Order: sequence, then C-alpha cells, then structure tokens
Amino acid sequence: ICTLFTGQTSKEGIFMKYSYEYKKECVQLYREGIWPKTPAGTNEKTFRKSIRLWVRLEELHGPEILKHGNNINWNPEQKLEIVSKVLTGNSIKSVAIEAGINPGQLHSWLSKYKIYGYNGLVNKKKGRKSDKETMNQRNKSKPKELNESEREELIRLRAENEYIKAENEVIKKEIALRENNYAAQLKAKKQQSSKNSKKKDTN
Repeated sequence: ICTLFTGQTSKEGIFMKYSYEYKKECVQLYREGIWPKTPAGTNEKTFRKSIRLWVRLEELHGPEILKHGNNINWNPEQKLEIVSKVLTGNSIKSVAIEAGINPGQLHSWLSKYKIYGYNGLVNKKKGRKSDKETMNQRNKSKPKELNESEREELIRLRAENEYIKAENEVIKKEIALRENNYAAQLKAKKQQSSKNSKKKDTN
C-alpha cells in the first residue's frame, strides 16, 4: 500500500504534493498492473491521471524527475521557450511532459505570460521588498526593458523556427511518399509492358 503523501491540491486539480517515495511506489505498482488505493478526499479519476503522468515523466526523464521536477529553478528565458511551444500549437500536456514539469505549472506560466508578457515569467523574490529595492524597480531604465523584449522576440522566433522545421519534415515525408508511389507505378507499368511483349512473342 502506498504511504507518505500530503494532501495539498494544485490550482489545476491535477497534481497534489506527494512525497518522492510515494510517487515511486505508485509508479511501481502501476507497472505491476495494480492501481494504488486512492487517498481519502481525492477524486479517483484525477488520482489515476496523476499516476499515468508520473509514469510518463519517469520514462522520459528518469526517476529523479519525481523528486525535483517541480522544484527546478527555471529562469525566464527557459520558461518563455517552453511557453512558446504551446503558443505555436503544441498541447500543454505534451510540452509539460517533455520539459519534465506538471501541466498545472505550465498552465500558470502561460496565463502569466498572456497577462504580463515576459515580466510575468520573472521569478519574484519572496518576502517584503526593501525601500531600496522598490526605488530600484521604479527607476529601471528603458534600455533594460528593450533588452528583455528583444530576448523575448528571439525565443519566440526560435519556437516558430522549430514549428517550421516540423512542417518541413512533414512536407519532405509527403514528397518521399509521392516519389515512392510514382516509382511503384512505373515499375508496375514496366512489368505489364514486359508481360505484353512476351505474349506477342509467343503468338
């Protein structure tokens, strides 16, 4: 039976803060074909969805992702690069699993980005700001904001390039398929022509 968990539900209602040992045990039971007992006060469907997600994360990133996956200190550029993949048409779930974070976390980044732009992805210091920090924030120069915007544009363009590359790969596959089909048709015609010539010779 799985033990060691805390019952704090995430904003998206998909992930709860379970211990590393608990996640590992749940994943192991799942691989053995056993569903762990759903914790009290937790929706069974949601809980099982979480387990399947842990399994996929572990398969892609190894068991350590279950320990620190949500505690990685992502910088704003990394966050924007991940968010941009969603903005170019990929699903939140697939991008989150690829990055090794939970979909709720990515959904939060996406919402902040849509409201505040790049600044919404900047990690804010915990605790009350000092008067000096407040003054420095107010006195931020215009060029610094411009640099952030340029950085944001660069990362956005990278994401768009990835999307274009993916489209090009699809086009290449379609062209290769057409060429193969054309070659097969030519081969069939040659074979038919050869059969017809043999028939004429026998006649």
